[in-house]
Amino acid sequence: MKYLIVIEPTATGYSAYSPDVPGCVATGGTRDDVEREMKAAIAFHLDGLKEEGMNLPEPRTSSSYVEVPV
Repeated sequence: MKYLIVIEPTATGYSAYSPDVPGCVATGGTRDDVEREMKAAIAFHLDGLKEEGMNLPEPRTSSSYVEVPV
């Protein structure tokens, strides 16, 4: 499955979360770090849900940029 992750800069690096996987977050010193950590966090989270016999969240979120005059 392919999940959208939102990456935000922090004072010490980056943090990320996925709107489709509530409670699943990660941090990293670089964008590459946080993307790698988030991929592992989502996989771990989904494995736990499967192990508990729970449904996996469907990837539903998308993103887009809009241009506005300034």
